[in-house]
Amino acid sequence: MIMNKSLLMKKLLCLQGNRYAGGVLAALALLTIFFSSFSALAQSEEERLPDFFVQSFLDLPEDAAEASQEGKLLLLYFGQPGCPYCKQLLETNFARKDIADKTRKHFLPLAFNIFGDREATWFDGKQHNEKSLAVFLRVQFTPTVLLVDTTGKILVRMNGYYPPHRFSRALDYAVLRLDKKNKGFAEYMRGIGKQKGASAKLHQKPFFMGAPYDLRRNKGDKPLAVFFETRYCAPCDEIHKDGFKRAKMKKALANFETARFALGGTEMLTTPTGDKIKAADWARQLKVNYTPSVVFFDDSGKEVFRLEAYVRPFHLSSSFEYVGSGAYKNEPEFQRFLHEKTARIREQGKKVELWK
Repeated sequence: MIMNKSLLMKKLLCLQGNRYAGGVLAALALLTIFFSSFSALAQSEEERLPDFFVQSFLDLPEDAAEASQEGKLLLLYFGQPGCPYCKQLLETNFARKDIADKTRKHFLPLAFNIFGDREATWFDGKQHNEKSLAVFLRVQFTPTVLLVDTTGKILVRMNGYYPPHRFSRALDYAVLRLDKKNKGFAEYMRGIGKQKGASAKLHQKPFFMGAPYDLRRNKGDKPLAVFFETRYCAPCDEIHKDGFKRAKMKKALANFETARFALGGTEMLTTPTGDKIKAADWARQLKVNYTPSVVFFDDSGKEVFRLEAYVRPFHLSSSFEYVGSGAYKNEPEFQRFLHEKTARIREQGKKVELWK
């Protein structure tokens, strides 16, 4: 692993006011705590960080300044041990030479454990531990990847796992600083080409609402789940061919009204708050940048949650459970909801299949 030497020296120099022996002991203690905490994320059995990830004391303004000297941006990765999506990102995406080379050249990558306790300083000068920083930054999924400039502006947010071709394109958006050219990230991501072998047709399901697509909500109505899909979308195919066929998903869907629109759809609809708009324009308004995405609304027409990354059946059905049960009202962190759910299942002696 690369150690951020300038930050290490600054931290050690802060100990100069102590007597020599005490300062050395304090420095050793500090480093022991730092490395043991970092290795809890980096050296778990199921996920190992690539060697180009940087170990630092997570003073992000200082990290950003150092990155800037090399013409780089920050890449903040939020994960947790045992997360299969994190493993996929680390062992598939970053194993590709084009992505690894691009990351090395243009980013200073830092890793965070969403349940960790290492101290970090954000750009406003406030200190957080890893788990409170994750809450502050609204990290709902692992992995979450934030691409950040030297002022702390988040240029790109990837909420969940992006397959390599999408992940690489997202990196390009930040590298090219398309935000400065008034190019929205959601709009940019729609330029991804057709996926080989994916269906040329949108899949239809009997539980999808039909025309006239009136999505208005009234008090006491079932929550609403709106799917946004595209043709030639392999993850869309996967949800229809596998996810929707699972017993838990079928049960969860019974508690919802559902609608599905093409990302570029021309049909007119009435939104949950009563506005009349074309499907494509509403998707832009919602800043949908991934397909399939699922946007959930309560009975007041307010968006309460969304999925906007690749998910396997367990997480798909769990997201419907999270909203349908009303759990989101008391537990605003989806990952904590999942953590408690999987713990309950394991306490019953059952195996939790996160990826199958």
